[in-house]
Amino acid sequence: MSGAWIRSGYSDQQGGPCVEWAPGRVSGGEGVPVRDSKDVGRAPLRFSTCAWTAFVEQMKRTV
Repeated sequence: MSGAWIRSGYSDQQGGPCVEWAPGRVSGGEGVPVRDSKDVGRAPLRFSTCAWTAFVEQMKRTV
């Protein structure tokens, strides 16, 4: 599976904790992969497309 990881625009640009997701890595029923940029060797968490969309929409309203 290919696809670049996208870092959250709200992540710390000085090297602090960062959340990344990879839209090109979404496949079948596996869900949306999300990882910590400080630990890229660890398997990403996967969220259903519905849950990920709800999370992003909520963040847009509150941040």
